[in-house]
Amino acid sequence: MATGNKKFIVTLTKSERLELLAQTKKGNLPVRKMKHIQILLWADNSERGNNWSDEKIANSLDVSTKTICRIRQTFVEDGLDASLNRKEHKNFKPRKLGGNEEAHLVALCCSKSPKGTCRWTLRMLADKLIELKIVDNISHEAVRQTLKKMNLNLG
Repeated sequence: MATGNKKFIVTLTKSERLELLAQTKKGNLPVRKMKHIQILLWADNSERGNNWSDEKIANSLDVSTKTICRIRQTFVEDGLDASLNRKEHKNFKPRKLGGNEEAHLVALCCSKSPKGTCRWTLRMLADKLIELKIVDNISHEAVRQTLKKMNLNLG
């Protein structure tokens, strides 16, 4: 984004500016949040603001101009809180196996393998968990990840 052609202009109100300045004096903020505060203060286009260019802010704080553009945009579109705080993850998927189900999986792994096989496979474990109605459905990959997380191996 060119310096003279800013699409998202940051104009802080007096109360927003005071709030940001007060937060900088706390001294125990995460670095990311402190940088966001400084970006907003230095990019402020109000009469009390510095109105620095994105390049000058980027060089001063050792961040990219893309980061500054994103913070400007978030401030203009979503407000002060959104520009300072991380977004909540929306694509979080809950674990397929809870503690009880994991215990059943470990018990299965430690039990004797089915007749005709020398050991359990991931697919056999997944199928057995479904057969025993421990879970409604599960993939062999979810079984693998669970076993890996628990430092168990089928070998």
